Amino acid sequence: MTQAFWVFAEQRRGALQPVSLEILGRARELADQHGLSLEALLLGHNAAPLADDLLAYGADTVYYADDPLLQTYSLDAYAAVIERLAREHQPDVLVLGHTSLGRDLAPMVAARLDTGLSAHVTGLEFDEAGLLRQIVPAFGGRGMCAILCPQHRPQMATVRPGVLQRPERRPGHRGQIVQVEPEIDPAALRTRLLEVVPQETDVAPLTEAEIVVAGGAGMGDREGWKLIEELAEVLGAAVGGTRPPLDEGWIAEGQMIGQSGVTVRPLLYIGAGISGELQHTVGIRDAGVVVAINVNPKAAIFQEADFGIVGDAREVLPALIQALRERQECEVESLP
Repeated sequence: MTQAFWVFAEQRRGALQPVSLEILGRARELADQHGLSLEALLLGHNAAPLADDLLAYGADTVYYADDPLLQTYSLDAYAAVIERLAREHQPDVLVLGHTSLGRDLAPMVAARLDTGLSAHVTGLEFDEAGLLRQIVPAFGGRGMCAILCPQHRPQMATVRPGVLQRPERRPGHRGQIVQVEPEIDPAALRTRLLEVVPQETDVAPLTEAEIVVAGGAGMGDREGWKLIEELAEVLGAAVGGTRPPLDEGWIAEGQMIGQSGVTVRPLLYIGAGISGELQHTVGIRDAGVVVAINVNPKAAIFQEADFGIVGDAREVLPALIQALRERQECEVESLP
């Protein structure tokens, strides 16, 4: 039997989640390097166009389970379908996104299949023996380690959104779509969805932002934090931060950058009042230009920065904001 690398293709309301495509891109590279078949699992209802998208993004095979009971996420239903398919096809690897859904689903599937699971993975590679090296932050974010699963199959992991590059769509890539009968027993489902209420937010998505302005404990208080928001407004940027601003309530959970938050890839990242511990900088490794502002000349953030400003961010930011506003006014005045 050909060894297979499986990717769970998470979809919500008929849209593939970006992390699934990110994983698919890396999995395609690994599959090509090691002679594996790249296969995706798609669960939903009336979601056939997404199966075509998965082929276009590199999958060789898409197992598509269609049922009204799979239209919205159900732990019992999803886990039962994936377990049955995994036992039938015996994949070597199964990777999911480390989303709220993936964090709920992956442990249940791993327990049912009696295999291991690595969570919060930031990198995937194979070693000389063909084992999947699952790279995760360790020692409180101060280092990285590789986790192996040498005895049980599939080797399972959940990958953090944003840490892998999203691949280019390949419309000419060919593959097959295998229709799967879910065989779900409604009586076995312990929960029932009554209503879905979308969360309204005016926060720009960090993972898609071209410019990110982030702040840390060095902003001092809520008044200091307003400078971060003001600079972001001037630049048309998204606002992010570290753990202290989250604990203070200055940012929402989805705005925290780093090991326990999101990974960003902006063209420009400005970090003010951030010390630069690995727990945070692991989330900005792929940023384009990094500008750091910190009063401590020995702050670790300067090791990650392309440009560094040594000074109190609460004094530097007002001057920067003023200079940017004046430049914008000059540009407006010079327009014909």
